[in-house]
Amino acid sequence: MSSIGREKASDFFPVVPLLRTQPRRIYMDKNFIANQIADIQAKVGNKKVLLGLSGGVDSSVCAALIHKAIGNNLICVFVNHGLLRKGEFEQVQEVFAGQFKMNLVAVDAADRFLDKLVGVTNPEQKRKIIGEEFIRVFEEEAAKLGKIEFLAQGTILPDIIESGTDGKNKLVKSHHNVGGLPADIGFEGIIEPVRDLYKFEVREVGRELGLPDFIVDRQPFPGPGLGVRVIGEITREKLNILRDADFIFREEIEKAGLGTKVWQYFAIINDSMSTGVDETGGRTYEHMIALRAINTHDAVVADWVELPYEVLRATSSRIVKEVKGVNRVVYDITTKPPATIEWE
Repeated sequence: MSSIGREKASDFFPVVPLLRTQPRRIYMDKNFIANQIADIQAKVGNKKVLLGLSGGVDSSVCAALIHKAIGNNLICVFVNHGLLRKGEFEQVQEVFAGQFKMNLVAVDAADRFLDKLVGVTNPEQKRKIIGEEFIRVFEEEAAKLGKIEFLAQGTILPDIIESGTDGKNKLVKSHHNVGGLPADIGFEGIIEPVRDLYKFEVREVGRELGLPDFIVDRQPFPGPGLGVRVIGEITREKLNILRDADFIFREEIEKAGLGTKVWQYFAIINDSMSTGVDETGGRTYEHMIALRAINTHDAVVADWVELPYEVLRATSSRIVKEVKGVNRVVYDITTKPPATIEWE
């Protein structure tokens, strides 16, 4: 692909003067892990901590850090909010309960979340609903498990920056674990050991903690899940279509050997419908799927990836053939800024 005349994310730096910083080496500080463990021990003491585990690198590193600090006083809760990727609920349980032998409670709350989201189209409202419902589920699970004083989250620095809660930056979007939190959380406090780190730093901490590559290098996945990749109202039909399309895209990326070379790649289902033609020459009016692949150093500024045409062709061909209800596939070639990584 030609890059002649192509604008890069760096062309937009003046738009976000406070977002961009020089890459830091916090994770190279040999005392970082030791300091975090000491801080957690001092704050928590003999009390218990409930960690909202997603299976992603941020919450996994939090789990490893907190477990080193307080051992079995850490209880991990993995919530299926109905917005997970294909097969993810089962995979996370297999890895963390099966392989890592962590104290994991799996909660299937899909209907509960999706019922709350019926008719909601505003992305900020979606995030706040999801964020509050997470807290309510955690509170209920904590009550079942006995007295649990602290809630732990895998919040990282870009979450805080984009949520506009640092006093320096304007709101871009409320992350469910920052701007989406309710005022009354029902816990004594929140533990966020990696809140001052960028994603690449969290990965390095994970490696130093001995987490396996398939966890450390796992694709970033937002807390609201597919809820921010379904444009407009979230319905079960759109979620099923998106899961299948997203699975195909990720599979084709991995088959091409690009899985660890592209920082993030995923599918989005647009709220617009598209006119098409079926195999008999008749008219169709179906959903459109957008594909997005980006590379970034810190998740604050990002550039779209020039994927090989062969990968895009194979992905598009499979989606329109294998996913019922889709007749068009497009590729997002927008930097961050002006766009965000996710569409909502």
